[in-house]
Amino acid sequence: MDLGIKGRKALVNGGSAGLGKGSAQALAAEGVDLYISARQEDRLQATAEQIRRETGASVTIIVADHSSNEGREKILSICPDPDILVGTCSPAPFTPDFRKVTTADWEEHLSVGLISPIEFIRATVDGMCDRGFGRIVNISTGASKFPSELRTLSGPPRAALSNYTVAISKAVAKYNVTINNLLPGMHHTATSQERFGEIAREQDKTYEEVVKDWIDEWKIPAERFGNIEEFGAICAMLCGNQASYIVGQNIVIDGGITNSTF
Repeated sequence: MDLGIKGRKALVNGGSAGLGKGSAQALAAEGVDLYISARQEDRLQATAEQIRRETGASVTIIVADHSSNEGREKILSICPDPDILVGTCSPAPFTPDFRKVTTADWEEHLSVGLISPIEFIRATVDGMCDRGFGRIVNISTGASKFPSELRTLSGPPRAALSNYTVAISKAVAKYNVTINNLLPGMHHTATSQERFGEIAREQDKTYEEVVKDWIDEWKIPAERFGNIEEFGAICAMLCGNQASYIVGQNIVIDGGITNSTF
């Protein structure tokens, strides 16, 4: 399907790895002019070169921390008027004991998971409305809808983001601007490789064995982790012309691990 976004300008914050990278790759394959931001220059440059090589897309990199005021100013000075805005961040660490979560932890993850996407939306949504086209997709977490103590630092900030974005999506839908959230479960990403790789070393197992243990423990019906390519395809779909009637939704992508009718 041709999503009809060739030549559109797309900004992907946190696009150098993981689900952000998968989304950036999928958008580039649709012919957008791509801007991707991240903190690590080497990884960002490698991702941009890979995307250019595989898709032929124009890719501009922005080395910046999108959770900081200075980072947002730099990103928006280079790409002030995106037609498509996708935002993600490195997942918060697991929190097996909620009592150990500090005020500093909250401040850090609220700045990344809530304040940053809100500020980018506020800075770009009016331009989208004026141009008569805009697609905003926040890469969130399944923990925002299905709370877990293990994801204390992930779920609450993103749940607040869902509340905010669903509310404001009603105000801009008439301008052909949509705002939606994707709520992923477990995927093979750089972060999962790092976290489960560490567990594997501690338990003298392989990464694949630890992942299988996790799948069995949490009873994932798909019996596998997702991959960034299939996730990116769904993100790109929400950014297409055909998705103009999907407004203020929180779409779970978790292989069926959560149990909910709606």
